[in-house]
Amino acid sequence: MKKILIFCFLVLVFSCPGIGQTKNLPPADKSAMDMSYYPDKYPVLKIQGKATEPLVSRIVYSRPVKAGRIIFGNLVKYGEVWRLGANEATEIEFYRHVKIGGKKIAKGRYTLYTIPEENSWTFILNKETDTWGSFKYDAQKDVIRVNVAVQKLSTSTEYLTMVFEKTISGCKLVVIWDNVKTELPVYF
Repeated sequence: MKKILIFCFLVLVFSCPGIGQTKNLPPADKSAMDMSYYPDKYPVLKIQGKATEPLVSRIVYSRPVKAGRIIFGNLVKYGEVWRLGANEATEIEFYRHVKIGGKKIAKGRYTLYTIPEENSWTFILNKETDTWGSFKYDAQKDVIRVNVAVQKLSTSTEYLTMVFEKTISGCKLVVIWDNVKTELPVYF
């Protein structure tokens, strides 16, 4: 009886597709997804019992790499809506009400786009989420647009990087890639 059960199991394993076999895995994405929190490292601090501030914001984005390319004005076109990263459009979530550009923003999840120019960027908070790229961007779903200055850096950053930094009246989202840095103030 035992031999019959083993035989039946082996027939099942080798005759059913996918069972007992390794599926082909997708290749690793060169534009790895990343996430930043305010306060910085909030999940780790929370599980360690060291969080001293409540969670305010989280941003989820894919990190493209410079890889010798000319980024702004070439790969990322001036004057065009950009998903602020690679692959899926960048999403930002607020866990409390905040103010951006003098406007109250309700807690919730939004897509964060930009329109880069050489000396300034327009940050766009949009209600449409779970979208890929900026191909289906709909300006009628914009919550706010905020224009910020661009700082030119003397060194180049290989990977798009976004971090939150504490300020006196809240925080700022710092975006750095290539030799460009911008900051979006968030008040709370």
